[in-house]
Amino acid sequence: MTTWQLGEVAVERMGFGAMRITANPDQAIAVLRRAVELGVNHLDTAAFYASGKRFASELIREALAPYPADLIIATKVGPGTDADRGFYNATTAAELREQVETNLLQVGVDCLDVVNLRITGDGSLAERFGWLVELRDEGLIKQLGVSNVRLAHVEEALAIAPIVCVQNSYAVDRRGGDEDAIIRFCAERDIAYVPFGTITGADDSAAVDSIAAAHNATPQQVRLAWTLHHSPNILAIPGTSNVDHLEENIAAGSLHLSPEELATLD
Repeated sequence: MTTWQLGEVAVERMGFGAMRITANPDQAIAVLRRAVELGVNHLDTAAFYASGKRFASELIREALAPYPADLIIATKVGPGTDADRGFYNATTAAELREQVETNLLQVGVDCLDVVNLRITGDGSLAERFGWLVELRDEGLIKQLGVSNVRLAHVEEALAIAPIVCVQNSYAVDRRGGDEDAIIRFCAERDIAYVPFGTITGADDSAAVDSIAAAHNATPQQVRLAWTLHHSPNILAIPGTSNVDHLEENIAAGSLHLSPEELATLD
């Protein structure tokens, strides 16, 4: 697998998303350790990834701490949960600070590698992003990113501070809005584009199924391979709570699609 320079660390382009590991916490430790054994050094998590009393970031800490020097753990803030409000979106500096501090505690570090500001709607992110810049300047965050954004949001953030990644929903058959323009914009500026939902809940098309059969691969592997072929700055973060599925996902990083197959999927 090729790598991408995510800030100061070269990460494998096939990473791991931790949202689903709380569905099977008994297997989560084995899945996370196997991912790192297979070369994964980019994990995506969030404090609100939870099932019952198990939190994804705490499972990461249990499985992998003390962390390898080249491991990047990216998290996100904006959405949050607490006993009083349930699920909520942070709208104040104090709420964002509380979410960052919760992530620090769950991951078990003094400084978070990457924090993505996830937003809802088309309104300005400037004030909230500025609050995260202040937390970065305090030493609580190394690098920043944005999530669930339009191109105008990316430009707005860059006018305030550097970002290392953009995290949006994107798949071979779900490419709405200005996503391709965002990918090109980011590639030109050495910013990673990190798609989520690449394989989750996908309804396989005839084209995906046909190409999968030709390669003796699964449709999910074809979707992941297309994602990585689509642009060199794309970092995949498929998630699973099953070791066999994890190994299939990682193997998709070596699946070569022909120009004709890529054109069909495009």
